[in-house]
Amino acid sequence: MKYEWLDEYCISKKGVEKDYKLEWDANRYMIRGKMFAMQGGDKEGKPIITVKLEPMFGELLRIKYKDIIPGYYMNKVHWNSLYLEGDVPDDILRSMLDKSYSIVLGSLSKKAQREIIEDFI
Repeated sequence: MKYEWLDEYCISKKGVEKDYKLEWDANRYMIRGKMFAMQGGDKEGKPIITVKLEPMFGELLRIKYKDIIPGYYMNKVHWNSLYLEGDVPDDILRSMLDKSYSIVLGSLSKKAQREIIEDFI
């Protein structure tokens, strides 16, 4: 896989839990049970990672990179999938992961956000 750092990067974020969803054959990265990234494959088995992004940012990335598509088997407005064998630069994928993490963290209650941040200081 091109992005060898991907798994370690996701689980190094504060409060992240990783699990494996057998029926999807995918690893999920979550904060308090809310998914911010999922690594699996498309219907042809090509490896992908799917992340949640602001709709306009996701659309801009899809225009710029052919290996970023609307979220595979997800809401096409808020979720975007990136082919892991493609040519998207590492820093773009890191930015996508960071933004997805921030969106999901921000959707939690203020109390939960404080607990997550304080637990890892």
